[in-house]
Amino acid sequence: MLLDINNITRYFGGLCALEGVSFGVESGSVHGLIGPNGAGKTTLINILSGITSATSGNLRLDDQRIETFPAHKVAALGVARTFQNIRLFPVLTSLENVIAGQHLVAPRPLLPRLMCLSGTRRQEAVYQKQSMDILVRVGLGDRADFPAQHLSYGERRRLEIARALASRPRLLLLDEPVAGMRREEMLGVAALIRSLVREGMTILLIEHNMAFVMDLCSQITVLNFGSVITTGSPAEVGMHPEVIEAYLGKSDHHA
Repeated sequence: MLLDINNITRYFGGLCALEGVSFGVESGSVHGLIGPNGAGKTTLINILSGITSATSGNLRLDDQRIETFPAHKVAALGVARTFQNIRLFPVLTSLENVIAGQHLVAPRPLLPRLMCLSGTRRQEAVYQKQSMDILVRVGLGDRADFPAQHLSYGERRRLEIARALASRPRLLLLDEPVAGMRREEMLGVAALIRSLVREGMTILLIEHNMAFVMDLCSQITVLNFGSVITTGSPAEVGMHPEVIEAYLGKSDHHA
């Protein structure tokens, strides 16, 4: 397991958002994290990325305890994420947004790099080419010079993935990456995720599009009311009675 989540609990005041959440994410896999709205999925991603701390429990990344690490230290260990609510630099171009995502792997500060100030221009050209290659990979090569605020919703989603990839993560946390996308865009993201996994990346995926999740994931964990219902293969999860109840509700009517 690349990531071991053990008995994670999180309280916000008197509200228990997560209670005893435990599961593992295997290296080089796509692991789905699903559940109804309010189940605690994004709270868990926030804890995994160091944005929020757990009330109790522990996290291990390659056997290193990380539950007390702040976000920048988690990111430095090779964990990148996207957000349910898109967080880009709206006035920067697509290319500049991806360059901003390189701050962990580029030796020079971000501002001088964006402004092409002092330093080795040859090295900057390398980083710009790498950022451009990432844009091409996510299907935004022709949008490199567009400010992020002028992109469509689906394009902004893909740009956020591109920015996360710029830090060269080994664990990528995707929070609803295809929300609001057209079918063609979703197919492109699915192909991208498969290619990343073939190259050795590990992905933990939150998504409400069940067809997308079932097609991509080797294992799926289901949360409801902050607790794990089950973890298993797509086939196992799809047949689990508590999962069916959580999504469809109880019914006293029979066909």
